[in-house]
Amino acid sequence: MEAIATPPGHKPPLQRYPAVVKAWLAVGLFMIFMQVVVGGITRLTGSGLSITKWEIVTGTLPPLNAQQWDEAFSLYKATPQYAKINQGMTMGEFKFIYFWEYIHRLWARLMGFVFVIPLAFFWARGMVDKPLLKRLGVVFLLAALVASFGWIMVASGLIERPWVNAYKLTMHLSLALILFSYLLWTAYKAFQPVRPVLHSNLLKNMSKGITALAALQIVLGGIMAGSKAGLFYPTWPDMNGEAVPSILLAGANWTVENFVNYDSSLFMPALVQLLHRSMAYVLTIIILWFSFKVLKTHPEPALRMGIYLLISMLIIQMLLGILTVVNALGSIPVGYGVFHQAGALLLLTAVLFVNYQLGKSRN
Repeated sequence: MEAIATPPGHKPPLQRYPAVVKAWLAVGLFMIFMQVVVGGITRLTGSGLSITKWEIVTGTLPPLNAQQWDEAFSLYKATPQYAKINQGMTMGEFKFIYFWEYIHRLWARLMGFVFVIPLAFFWARGMVDKPLLKRLGVVFLLAALVASFGWIMVASGLIERPWVNAYKLTMHLSLALILFSYLLWTAYKAFQPVRPVLHSNLLKNMSKGITALAALQIVLGGIMAGSKAGLFYPTWPDMNGEAVPSILLAGANWTVENFVNYDSSLFMPALVQLLHRSMAYVLTIIILWFSFKVLKTHPEPALRMGIYLLISMLIIQMLLGILTVVNALGSIPVGYGVFHQAGALLLLTAVLFVNYQLGKSRN
């Protein structure tokens, strides 16, 4: 691991990490990205409740014979989802939803091996320093938290409810994106330890504001997905012919009950979809204005590329969101829904990359 030389009296030198360590970080990011994508498929196909137990070790293997499949299916038949939604499904249909939840859990286990074993090797060979080791420790803690909350989310749909709780699903997704973002920032620091400095507090503060708004938008998207809000207002730019759904204009509907039991009326689906749409418009305006201001400064190539990526992902994500909503006729379209969720990660990646390029360089 090579150090970047600095004059005496300055801060300790920055470390340049071996290419294999950087590649390992990139693989980790890809695996988290794919885990979120598979999680989206699992949610949209209604597969998340097909495995009713959380067996970290023994659950590594799927049912291997007819008897084991019958036992797994019998456990699923005892769930509210089977009784209220999937009554009478065939073994073949059960195996389909089991497959996606199994892949989701297996991929999580695989990520553990991909992170732990190479890290032990890199540490033994002195290829990672203490700052990186500390950041990776946080990554492991976040990963454990994401996994634990994943089971809390699943458990919320095994008693009384036929679906997982939308708020718990949103928390699980949010934690996964925090994990992804933290590892992404760690990778940025490893790949580009020295950054050019753009002396503009306005643009830096705007970039942080955009990050906060993007995070809020993802949270709203999680609640919208968990409550299946897209099914109730599958039109654009209006919402079933209204700019603001009339149910939101009646003060009597603004009750704690409607927020807690979000699936008991149209209030929460209308509210969360209106907020999600409105935030998209706000983000579009702010990002386009911010991008114009940054490009006027004649930025460094990396920052210019980041701005172009940010604008591109903004447009793609808007189009995917619209296509998902207008095609949500009876069910959320799996293809559009998954691409929209993946697009959220890529947009977040572009936002954080621009943030990183605007940050202060270490002298």
